[in-house]
Amino acid sequence: MENKTDSIDNTTAQGKIYQMITDRILSLLEQGTIPWHKPWNGGGSPKNLISKKNYRGINNFLLSCAPYKSPYFLTFNQIKEKGGTVRKGEKGLPVIFWKPLEYKDKETEKTKKIFMLKYYTVFNAEQCDNIKTPESEETPLDFNPIAECESILNNMPQRPVVEYGGKGACYQPSTDKITMPDQQSFKNEEEFYSTLFHEIIHSTGHQSRVNREGVTTPHFFGSHEYSKEELVAEFGASFLCGNAGIENRIIDNSAAYIQSWSKKLRDNNKWLICAASQAQKAADFVLGITEE
Repeated sequence: MENKTDSIDNTTAQGKIYQMITDRILSLLEQGTIPWHKPWNGGGSPKNLISKKNYRGINNFLLSCAPYKSPYFLTFNQIKEKGGTVRKGEKGLPVIFWKPLEYKDKETEKTKKIFMLKYYTVFNAEQCDNIKTPESEETPLDFNPIAECESILNNMPQRPVVEYGGKGACYQPSTDKITMPDQQSFKNEEEFYSTLFHEIIHSTGHQSRVNREGVTTPHFFGSHEYSKEELVAEFGASFLCGNAGIENRIIDNSAAYIQSWSKKLRDNNKWLICAASQAQKAADFVLGITEE
């Protein structure tokens, strides 16, 4: 039986890991924008099939998060011009841009320029029929399990069901199930476990576990509460990676992911620290740690 002193020492040790990871992430965030990349293979960065140009900024991030292996996107008109069709029921994704508009100032008679936020809709090639794309040259990962990560997963209390073969990674609260791409589709083992830990942290918010509002109450994509939950999940995943000793391989991408969502929050410092605190509670649950 674990005695009280051992429990307190274990909790203190975890707290040091959590604080170390939090400090490193905050330090990276202070350095400026970091390019986030999708950790599983999908033919590279999102790009337009016709122009072959990569989408940039927030468009790169949002399209990378879409559950498709193909990196190629097209507008409806481009699909039509290529002789393709969008499958029934498929929904497009918005691509935003700033459109310059010129107008003449009535008082000074000078021409001025303003920028208006606009968007257009694109569809992934996988959502279409009769659209040919270049074949992927990516080599499947020869996956080798990491013992420390497997131990965390196998010993998690009330672990949710994890299914593989999906086009993306997600946690569904209504079924308490995690869907993941195949292990061989990831760029390396560390990225696989980091992604799975992210979804595992989401699952701790289920009402049968720590009952976190960001999971128990539905929120639309990009909303304030949705953004907060994403921060919690990525902080928590970083904490679990730190516990397993693999944080050095994923810390830059974690910081980039957190930064992309923190921009949506009104008070970054307050909510980043709040998210880190909730993530500590979630990570403790996964690790089976009860604070005395």
